[in-house]
Amino acid sequence: MQNLIRKNILKLSPYIPGKPIDEVKRELGLKQVIKLASNENPLGSSARAVRAIKKALSQINRYPDGNSFYLKKALAAQLGIAAQNLIIGNGSDELIDIIIKTFVGDKEEILTADTTFLEYKIVSCVNDRKVVTVPLKNFRYDLAGMAKKINKRTKVVFIANPNNPTGTYVDRFEVAEFLKRIPKNVIVVFDEAYELFVDAKDFPQTLGRIDQNNIIILKTFSKAFGLAGLRVGYAVARPELVRYMEKARQPFNVNYLAQVAAAAAVSDKKFLEDTRRTVLKGKQYLYAALEKLGINYVPSVANFILIEVACEGTYIFKEMLKYGVIVRDMKEYGLNNFIRVTIATMRENRKFISVLRKVMNK
Repeated sequence: MQNLIRKNILKLSPYIPGKPIDEVKRELGLKQVIKLASNENPLGSSARAVRAIKKALSQINRYPDGNSFYLKKALAAQLGIAAQNLIIGNGSDELIDIIIKTFVGDKEEILTADTTFLEYKIVSCVNDRKVVTVPLKNFRYDLAGMAKKINKRTKVVFIANPNNPTGTYVDRFEVAEFLKRIPKNVIVVFDEAYELFVDAKDFPQTLGRIDQNNIIILKTFSKAFGLAGLRVGYAVARPELVRYMEKARQPFNVNYLAQVAAAAAVSDKKFLEDTRRTVLKGKQYLYAALEKLGINYVPSVANFILIEVACEGTYIFKEMLKYGVIVRDMKEYGLNNFIRVTIATMRENRKFISVLRKVMNK
């Protein structure tokens, strides 16, 4: 059988998502389960998005607009850019795939950090492209170290900012210095999936750089907008780059309900403000509770916290499941003594701390 499979697929380790709530209930016979593993919005979804979906249900017998015209129009107005700067994807995952298919040739390389969003490496492997990695420094992207690794084969650089799974970020000064050292034939991708949670004043404003550099910015509706189940994301870049990416995009890649929901959610400022307020308040509570327990954590600008535990994170993950709390085991990222927890509602945050205390005391 293996002789039928491409070699790069044989060596591929697939992405392992956070366990679903229903699966945990079914496996362990639990009635109450909270999921703090996938950095989803604790407040649910925008009411505007839900109303838009209900209104659109009678049209699902039709193919969606392959160009996502109205979603692009809403995004362009919100971001202050042209629709020609946008490409819409079935989540950021598809856009990562499109970027690699569009720009990275057979003997060219992809550069990223060694502990970051796993899809950069997974999608590169599926496309049989080589990935060069640079270690994090104090849980942060080492942009100076990455700049030194760029060579004539480097074609695309992926930078998750804020970084998943650490919650750290690189500031505008580091980004400016890094871009000065980037050759004109290299594309830099800033994956800003968690940017709407950031409260740091020196976070880089990358949108202002798309006309000056070969930059692609990735955004998503899965996190702050609460539309993870619909799978819709977008990329911002110069129109010339977008046109070539569109050639590699599958037709009708973003479904109709995802498009109308995202277009409605874009303008729901109150929902975004409530989400940010909930996350920032929850973060301060979790920081204080973890410090009281004597547990180390990595300060985060995202909606999750990377936590160092005194044993294997896999053990903590399995023990917390018994109490109906799903967190993320970090073994897949090479962080064996860590777990990652999503910042949720105060009720869920308190439940997490209560269960963590019980498990750690064991």
